[in-house]
Amino acid sequence: MKLKQRMVLLCVVLLLLGLAKIFLLDGGDGSVASRRDLRAFRKMEAGLSLARGAHLTHTLQSPWEIASQWVGPREVYPEETPELAAVLTYLSTARVERADVGYKGTQLKALLVLEGGQKVVFKPKRYNRDYVVEGEPYAGYDRHNAEVAAFHLDRILGFRRAPLVVGRNINVRTEIKPVATDQLLGTFLMQGNNTCFYGKCYYCRESEPACAEAEVMEGSLTLWLPDVWPLQKHRHPWGRTYREGKLARWEYDESYCEAVKKMPPYDAGPRLLDVIDTAIFDYLIGNADRHHYESFQDDGGASMLILLDNAKSFGNAALDERSILAPLYQCCMVRVSTWNRLNMLRGGALSADMRQALAFDPIQPVLAEPHLAALDRRLSGVMATVKQCIEAQGPDNTLIEDRMNLPHP
Repeated sequence: MKLKQRMVLLCVVLLLLGLAKIFLLDGGDGSVASRRDLRAFRKMEAGLSLARGAHLTHTLQSPWEIASQWVGPREVYPEETPELAAVLTYLSTARVERADVGYKGTQLKALLVLEGGQKVVFKPKRYNRDYVVEGEPYAGYDRHNAEVAAFHLDRILGFRRAPLVVGRNINVRTEIKPVATDQLLGTFLMQGNNTCFYGKCYYCRESEPACAEAEVMEGSLTLWLPDVWPLQKHRHPWGRTYREGKLARWEYDESYCEAVKKMPPYDAGPRLLDVIDTAIFDYLIGNADRHHYESFQDDGGASMLILLDNAKSFGNAALDERSILAPLYQCCMVRVSTWNRLNMLRGGALSADMRQALAFDPIQPVLAEPHLAALDRRLSGVMATVKQCIEAQGPDNTLIEDRMNLPHP
């Protein structure tokens, strides 16, 4: 066979192999990775519905001890969590032992201690479900229901990097005020028959309190991560400047990812792929406000990027802020496991799974229908972006096999 013919044959073989890889990772289940990911997906869907009013059985451990033991370097909770419904039930019903102003930050919150000494963050309701937040994609108050929805999306995507969150209705007069610190009590006021508070934070104002309906205030509770896992804060490499007329480098330099790849902790380990996973997660929920992120301390870059503070999400169902995907379309790479999971959620499966997961929550309906429809639409945008990368540079350079599982200590 002549050299030219051999070269043509080799090119054809390579093309077929590339197409085969795309097929296997684009909804097919012929590869070992795809079969493994399909089993994980089916397991997730089987455990998606949570029983209301569930209680712990066959254990002497508290729900807080169980949730604490779940945490590891690469996950906040494991793939199989039969106690999850019970832990969330306790989170939504446990007696409040202490209430204080929230930890430092820009948005209104309260720090509560539940029966058994468990710390949680309470974010109050600010908007009705159908309210549309206009303006910049990071505008508006925190949305408590967004925290709830983001946690369940984290379950569905199989990331397992978001702290546990549940909705809760709290009687301010009987559950909060009797155990509140003077600092928190000093921020309570009445508007008509409604009890309100404005807390202490960068943007907290007496003129902009959160108000209960009479005495009952709806909100979200986020389970505090165990103290044995101290957090380290990082500036997000694709963060915004939040200054009019001043762009961040990634907003005008399409080769920016190459510079990021040379900086620790993005030059080795899983962190860059975590950032790209997070960009997909944030695009789906409409969160353009992740200017910083947290990992565990002293991790050498091996810890997961923890999906904390997701409340600037689900503000405008009609807005698909493509710039959130910049880490994906500038780096043009994504985990094989993430790509497989996204493929399994096509065709309306994502919104269907979210409806099923959110039906358990005490403040359901958690999301208005337009936000559920937006999830499916945005998923199509993510899929199209990855496919453009595959077409531009091939599947081997786009779909990265990275299944880093670190043992629990």
